[in-house]
Amino acid sequence: MKIYTYKKCGSCQKAIKWLKDHNCNYEEFPIRDQIPKISELEQMLSSYDGEIKKLFNTSGKDYREMDYKNKITSKTNEQLLDDLSKNGNLIKRPFVLSKNCNLVGFSAKIWEIKFQLS
Repeated sequence: MKIYTYKKCGSCQKAIKWLKDHNCNYEEFPIRDQIPKISELEQMLSSYDGEIKKLFNTSGKDYREMDYKNKITSKTNEQLLDDLSKNGNLIKRPFVLSKNCNLVGFSAKIWEIKFQLS
């Protein structure tokens, strides 16, 4: 399992703790320095039924300052994926890719269901 995180992100810290508490094997990548590849973004987009907005960190400074609220409706998914692949701050985190499921954000309840740990 790959997990892209930002060290100062509270949700990312909770997710890493959750993974450790559940003895999950993972590789952690700093999302600002090692941005997910377009193929990984496409994989995540597919997991969210093409809802591109789900991949965006809508509460982030870059999202607001770069007016992505309007860009999401005016750009194609291809253009938006390209934008995401160039700016890790735009991507919702944590960003998890695994054989069984792909997830953005952290919710212990959802993770338990998705990782079939309940």
